[in-house]
Amino acid sequence: MSAKTDTEVIIGGKVLTVSGNESVEYLQKVASYINNKINEYAKMDSFRRQSVDKQNMLIQLNIADDYFKARKQIDLLEQDLKAKDNELYDLKHELIATQIKLDNTSKSLKEANETLNENSKQIVRLETELKESKKV
Repeated sequence: MSAKTDTEVIIGGKVLTVSGNESVEYLQKVASYINNKINEYAKMDSFRRQSVDKQNMLIQLNIADDYFKARKQIDLLEQDLKAKDNELYDLKHELIATQIKLDNTSKSLKEANETLNENSKQIVRLETELKESKKV
């Protein structure tokens, strides 16, 4: 676990000291995200007319919404990754089974060729014997 980090950030125009086990850069990035949300909503007249408490609640709800949408996207991507892993696993096994069939077929073909060669030799031998027996 990394050491606790303290850093000053500006959120909503106020300087705050935040602490965490993350890097200073990460803590600044989080503060920047919150500031972007505040600025996004501050541009809306309907938002500015709300009380500060309601503004804070709306920003919190929006950040929570972003979180849940990101979490859902992550879950979908993890499901997709799991499905692709399963498909890859199945394809590897199919490849292995096909390779075994190919090896067995190659072995059978080699044996059949050897048998054919032996039979061809036997035919030549028998034809030679037949010709010699007719000569006598």
